[in-house]
Amino acid sequence: MRQLTALDVQFLNAESRTTTGHVGGLSILDPSTAPGGTLTVDDIRELIGQRLHLAKPLRWRLLQVPLGLDHPYWIDDNEFDLEFHVREIALPAPGDEKQLAEQIARLTARPLDRGRPLWEAYVIHGLQGGNVAVYTKVHHAAIDGVSGAELLGALMDLSAEPRTIEPPERWLATKPPSQLELLAGGLKRIALHPIKTAMQLPKLLPHVDEVPGAARLPGVDLLARAGSALSKVTKQGPGRHEVDRPKLPVPETPINGPISPHRRFAYGSMPLADVKALKKAFGVTVNDVVMTLCATAMRRWLLDHDALPLDPLVTLVPLSVRTPEQAKSAGNQISMMLAPLPTNIEDPAERLAEVTKAMAAAKQRYQPLPASWLVDFSAVLPSALGGLSARAAMRYLAATSPVVNLVVSNVPGAQFPLYQAGARLLGHYPVSAITDASGGLNITVMSYNGNLDFGLVSCRELMPDLWNLIDYLHEAMEELTKLASAQNQEA
Repeated sequence: MRQLTALDVQFLNAESRTTTGHVGGLSILDPSTAPGGTLTVDDIRELIGQRLHLAKPLRWRLLQVPLGLDHPYWIDDNEFDLEFHVREIALPAPGDEKQLAEQIARLTARPLDRGRPLWEAYVIHGLQGGNVAVYTKVHHAAIDGVSGAELLGALMDLSAEPRTIEPPERWLATKPPSQLELLAGGLKRIALHPIKTAMQLPKLLPHVDEVPGAARLPGVDLLARAGSALSKVTKQGPGRHEVDRPKLPVPETPINGPISPHRRFAYGSMPLADVKALKKAFGVTVNDVVMTLCATAMRRWLLDHDALPLDPLVTLVPLSVRTPEQAKSAGNQISMMLAPLPTNIEDPAERLAEVTKAMAAAKQRYQPLPASWLVDFSAVLPSALGGLSARAAMRYLAATSPVVNLVVSNVPGAQFPLYQAGARLLGHYPVSAITDASGGLNITVMSYNGNLDFGLVSCRELMPDLWNLIDYLHEAMEELTKLASAQNQEA
């Protein structure tokens, strides 16, 4: 039995009629390398069944504490039904990319059943070229980007011949604790909560204005400075790092506002070698290039809609703070930073330079924060108030000016071919979440076997023409490539 952290629980609390808390990925597989040249739902079920002991979150279900007095627990599901979780569907002819993306959008809009382990997988046939897709979604309460990649890795092999897996120890059904035991533990946690919170305050207060949306509340900056002085006096943390801390005004855009329950999904790839060539030509990082591509694509889309703001967009960038000791553990070990996305700059060279400068400044600003600051802030409110406060905050943020405009995330992946049930993995496209607070667009990029695979999720009502953004990302790549070529000729 494993208790969820306060941050894990926030992903449960954020769910509503319009917001789901799961993340996932779309794998495109070539079945010609699999035994018999086919890939069926039975093949995937057999694979997962043999490796459940390597992917333990797939067996876990939630155990709630009475009256919500404490965070819930993950326990092994004694009635686990693999056939329920792994399903099979097919696309009608011609089975093109946009048909597949529309099906993924429908599937990702559906919430997971909280009475069962929080994941589902769909084997999708009927794709053009004879390929097979596998779409998997897992609740964010159980995994983050890195642990999700590790979970995927447990179900993959380095060749078409599956590796030998040691059989698991004999699994025995476990009896969950009684409701009375859970209630007693919850009451004890409530009694200790004020003491733990008071001990954390000197470490947390100096950074309270870094919580997205908090800085615009009156008095927060003063509270952060007072907290910094307190932390120095009590010697609990380094205090506030007084680097240049410019305010990031978040402009109004068509992709911000209350989201609907409906989604759009689009995906595409570009060669990692081309991105690395730009990195070398301009003396920047791969992530700087990715952020510039996103800035250029968003600028083009905003111009299309006559909605380009004078200020740069503000992006939420998730960061992994998972330590080597936390490798292969489930749950969330993440932080985040806010960074400007200079869609307001017309010249592509100046846009790249501004992205590079802004990302360096953002890293300097957020570097002093404790790695666990996001988890610690999530734990300030008692569990019994967590769900209520999270949903109230979402409604408040949706009704006021945006906190951020969009999410951009970059997840590292394997740079060699992988196989699932013998079928070669051609690409893996992230399918992430959107909320009222984080904007109606999420761009997540995962590197795999020489490519950058882009997965874009949007609210259908706020950004219905999402596929245009895929085209604009490729056009942005061409623009930077021409700029690098011209720079080399001048040199």
